Amino acid sequence: MEYVVPIKDISKINDMKNILEKSSLRDYLLFVIGINTGLNPQDLLFLKVEDVWNGENIKEFLHIVDTKTGDTKLHYLNNQVYKALNKYVKSNKINQSDYLFKSTRNEKPITRQQAYRIIKSAAVQAGVEGNTGLHTMRKTFGYHAYRKGVAISILMNMFHHNSRQETLKYIGITEEEKNLVKVDVNL
Repeated sequence: MEYVVPIKDISKINDMKNILEKSSLRDYLLFVIGINTGLNPQDLLFLKVEDVWNGENIKEFLHIVDTKTGDTKLHYLNNQVYKALNKYVKSNKINQSDYLFKSTRNEKPITRQQAYRIIKSAAVQAGVEGNTGLHTMRKTFGYHAYRKGVAISILMNMFHHNSRQETLKYIGITEEEKNLVKVDVNL
């Protein structure tokens, strides 16, 4: 397995979102949820419609049972996710029991390989440098969360890492970037 990088450049993220939205709302939603929640790719691919939508409204939090600990983890579905989900739900005939990222060939979710091809292709089209893949979404989330002031201990817990250094390396924080964290309460 190749080491993949986070997408640090916001304009490249927006380029990928535009590329994916034009080709498929499902693929666009996959990327938007991936970069805004930091979900493990396996958990992301096996989401069901009922996990994010109650039949009338988009849920505020996603409840995921952690496969390693058995604990239920909450993931906030922010405004970007809300808008993408709303667009997706309104434009598709979906059932509560459907997989959110359902294959066009059967009732199962898309495969890891298909999801990888979707993300990799959009990254290449957007001109993202470095190796990209499914964990790019998770790393992108971690990178931007850290840069916006989320405590490294929270990210360590989320990623099941044992050390601060492991998490900083995983999310692609360089020595120069360690001191550039923005803690902006903006009251």
